[in-house]
Amino acid sequence: MTPSEPVPPQGSGTGEVTATVIVNAPAERVFAAFLAWERQGEWIPLTKVRIVEGDGGEGSLIEAITAAGPAQLRDEMRVERIDAPYELRVMHCGKILRGPGVLRCTPMAGGRTQVVWHEWFQLPAGAAGKVIWPVLWPGSKTAFKQTLRRFARLVEAGSLP
Repeated sequence: MTPSEPVPPQGSGTGEVTATVIVNAPAERVFAAFLAWERQGEWIPLTKVRIVEGDGGEGSLIEAITAAGPAQLRDEMRVERIDAPYELRVMHCGKILRGPGVLRCTPMAGGRTQVVWHEWFQLPAGAAGKVIWPVLWPGSKTAFKQTLRRFARLVEAGSLP
């Protein structure tokens, strides 16, 4: 791990998910689409996102609520670093989801961009969380990958940002 990478949460019960996609669009456009916080519901299923504090830049507090029927998950994140058009770092700081996340955009030949979405979560429920994580992880990785593919299609079609 290089000094520029976020440090995963310490202690037991840490879950990690990474997904990667190639977007047929320049890094500047891809990165701008990530920063369109309140439009993230267009590519993250069942989710509404809003800026709670700030202007969406560094120091801002972002809230994402994912709801399926009566079940609801509230994810609060603080924007820690924006290095446009290359890297966006957040810290999940809610009651359930806690830990760092990073989105990286790497420009490629032909105006394409490689996107890497990496999240570390401090798992709730102690030992039970550690036992359940291996069961949830494959689904989480699949969901992250599908979400990034949806994001890529919207950016490539010019619908985002």
